[in-house]
Amino acid sequence: MPHRKRVTGADASCSQSRVDARAHAPWFRAEGVTTLGGVILLIGRILFVALFVFAARGHIRNHPRYVAGSGKKLPFPILAGWPTGVFLLLAAISIVAGIWADVGSLMIAVFLVPAAVLFHPFWSEKDPAARRTHEMSFYRDVSLLGAALALFALFAASGHVPFALTGPAFNLR
Repeated sequence: MPHRKRVTGADASCSQSRVDARAHAPWFRAEGVTTLGGVILLIGRILFVALFVFAARGHIRNHPRYVAGSGKKLPFPILAGWPTGVFLLLAAISIVAGIWADVGSLMIAVFLVPAAVLFHPFWSEKDPAARRTHEMSFYRDVSLLGAALALFALFAASGHVPFALTGPAFNLR
């Protein structure tokens, strides 16, 4: 039986006994994201904001309709039209260009909370078809809220990522 040296003290910590993930996953680096990871993240960022760019276009082009539709749901209905569209475009540009992408992700989250709760209250619908439509829209918004918060945490925790013009405004490291 081979003689094994007993490890004690600081060398016996759990972190020393674990297999280093970086040795088995070359795409993972503690100091940041690789180029391939950055490309995948950029594609994901573009796909994520596509829906919000389309929605922004609608808010800008159909300002009167959005203002009328928000009626008693918002304290300032005028904000439902083009101001919301500009807000969504700024958030989308922030995320895709990587200009404080963590802030852009939070902007999307701030938009989604009232969009889900105020504009898709399926629980108050009596008509089954309208209830299903609003329920689907509500859970879509909740799912997108989760994705926006996950992106926020990713950007704020990882620091500067490839294909981003700036690092995060927040630091979760």
